[in-house]
Amino acid sequence: MEKKLKLALLSCLIVVPLFLKAYADELTIAYVNMERVIREAPAAINASKKMEQEFEGRRQDLQRIADDIASRQAALAEKGASLSDSQRRAKEEELAAISVRFQRRQQEFQEDLNIRKNSEASSLLDKANKAIAQIADAEHLDMIFQEAVAVSNRLDITDKVIKKLTAN
Repeated sequence: MEKKLKLALLSCLIVVPLFLKAYADELTIAYVNMERVIREAPAAINASKKMEQEFEGRRQDLQRIADDIASRQAALAEKGASLSDSQRRAKEEELAAISVRFQRRQQEFQEDLNIRKNSEASSLLDKANKAIAQIADAEHLDMIFQEAVAVSNRLDITDKVIKKLTAN
């Protein structure tokens, strides 16, 4: 029994590489650097600029509030010793309430920004995947990798994908 198992394993070790070699001659593969596509595609650049404009007003409002909190803290630190205990506590409570509201608004802003970024990234990935599929069909590619440890430049079709996205 053990002899048959060894013979079967030896047969596999000999035959499988031969089949892989025969198929590898026909197999066409490519690689796409999706990070670069997302960074350099015109749609990504336009979406980034659009989001910056869309969120700039809220970002400036948050900055004004942060500056106001900082100036109130500085004023309280400077004049706190001259205020009565009740006045100082009232100012501290007011500052704490403003800080809590600010943190909530800042968190809402960050959540809205992340939702928008994810939406834009999803849209771009859909477009990129369609472009990749079109290139794969046109060039009769069997397999396209999006992640790899090492890639030859001759397999990299990232520029083609970016050009295809630019044309669309």
